[in-house]
Amino acid sequence: MRTIAHRAGAMAALAAIALLAGCETQPDHAFDRALGSTAVAPAPAGPSPARARAQGLFAAPALPPLARNRESYQPIDSNPVRLAAEHPVSTFGVDVDTGSYSNVRRFLNAGTMPPADAVRVEELVNYFDYGYARPADAGTPFAVTTEVARTPWNPDSFLLQIGIKGYDIDRADRPAANLVFLVDVSGSMQARDKLPLVVQSLKMLTDQLTARDRIAVVTYAGRAGTVLEPTPGDRKAEIRAALDGLQAGGGTAGGAGLKRAYELAERARIDGGVNRVLLATDGDFNVGVSDVGQLRELIAAKRRTGITLTTLGFGTGNYQEALMEQIADVGNGNYAYIDGLAEARKVLVNEMSSTLFTIAQDVKVQVEFNPAKVAEYRLIGFENRVLKRADFNNDRVDAGDIGAGHTVTALYEIVPAGGRGSVDPLRYGTTGPAAVSPDAAEFAFLKLRYKLPGQDRSRLIEQPLAASLLEGSGSIEASADLRFAAAVAAFGQILRGGEHTGGFDYGDVLELARGARGDDPLGYRAGFLTLVDLARGLQGS
Repeated sequence: MRTIAHRAGAMAALAAIALLAGCETQPDHAFDRALGSTAVAPAPAGPSPARARAQGLFAAPALPPLARNRESYQPIDSNPVRLAAEHPVSTFGVDVDTGSYSNVRRFLNAGTMPPADAVRVEELVNYFDYGYARPADAGTPFAVTTEVARTPWNPDSFLLQIGIKGYDIDRADRPAANLVFLVDVSGSMQARDKLPLVVQSLKMLTDQLTARDRIAVVTYAGRAGTVLEPTPGDRKAEIRAALDGLQAGGGTAGGAGLKRAYELAERARIDGGVNRVLLATDGDFNVGVSDVGQLRELIAAKRRTGITLTTLGFGTGNYQEALMEQIADVGNGNYAYIDGLAEARKVLVNEMSSTLFTIAQDVKVQVEFNPAKVAEYRLIGFENRVLKRADFNNDRVDAGDIGAGHTVTALYEIVPAGGRGSVDPLRYGTTGPAAVSPDAAEFAFLKLRYKLPGQDRSRLIEQPLAASLLEGSGSIEASADLRFAAAVAAFGQILRGGEHTGGFDYGDVLELARGARGDDPLGYRAGFLTLVDLARGLQGS
């Protein structure tokens, strides 16, 4: 389970589990208060769905304002600028989720700007691969790459890019998978972008499985039901028939469905394999048992036994993303939003190993900045993954997991010592640690902790960051991958209000991204350019 460190995260997680447990149906405003979430505002005028389709995107249907107001998101406050002399250490857990990117795309395709809290910048950045070097073998599950370059939106600062690349698994060598598809078939799932898309998506995943694997199907509406007992993955006709027979209607007994899914996962457990429940829903739970503690313990207990939970979000109008993300965190899994068949193929086919097969658990990052070289810094994104400094060495504190082949990118904006920052130093000094000698050879020290799957003790990777990287980066052009990552980070920050990006606008993002598109065999980067253009059109910029 990834630790939720946002100031509202703990309360939101508790409320999310309460809803999963199947609390009585609440009015919309009560639901939003329970999650501490923000409702989606009515859409401004913008491109029609027809225009989005003409640009080669999956366009979500336009939503009436009242339906939109039922969507909810966990509030996010952007990370502040920190003075290195006062707060030299930054610690966070990794985040491999990408659901925010496809959800933002859904809004833009429908001619609507996304609400700020729907935009998690790190998930936008991590949607893309940046060509990081792969680890040589599974002994060290990932390799670390760093780069420093001038910040595109601020000539007085630099970007530090930290890239983590997990080792990948050949399909022939992957572990056997025991999967339970837990499908919401309640009345809210009737729309074409919900249950019909769920069925098509799960068929795609089914096609990737073999006789070694096991698939079961559980549904929940007014009550939970087993549609398919654990079945070998090569019996595809049976699995497809079970999926084709799903129909939406009734309430949402999410708690009962989850219990049934875990029971089947336990019954078909594969020792040494992947044992996972895949929950496909719009997140609108409202009927079931009300014992929050019992259900919370169920999820935690199953996680400890190696049965994890992945959430796949679908649909528009009443989408409860805060709930979906929190459930994935509690279940030690990952969260993705499926806005069309292309995204289903990306998550469940192209990146199946990343989605299903964990190679490192509780991955934490800690960066200590040298105040003699760095005046101030800001972590871009990861707001709900921030950890306390002491949490880094505490193996009982959970953090994010990394799947096979996963890429994780973190960006810091830093101002060198003596540079033009945004925070004045204290007049009477600081009680923080004394700065090291100004001629020190390092501007920062990077540490990563992780556990191999099934182990309780973490391992440590350490890497000093040479001061020459920071001092010489002003005259060296950034790599195409860093420029593209910077463009995506700028886009996300502008969507959230542009507090730290100054006059940098969507046109600047387009220019930066076009020059860094590079090799794009699957067209993901081209799709990003289209989204930026849509946002620019909606804003009239």
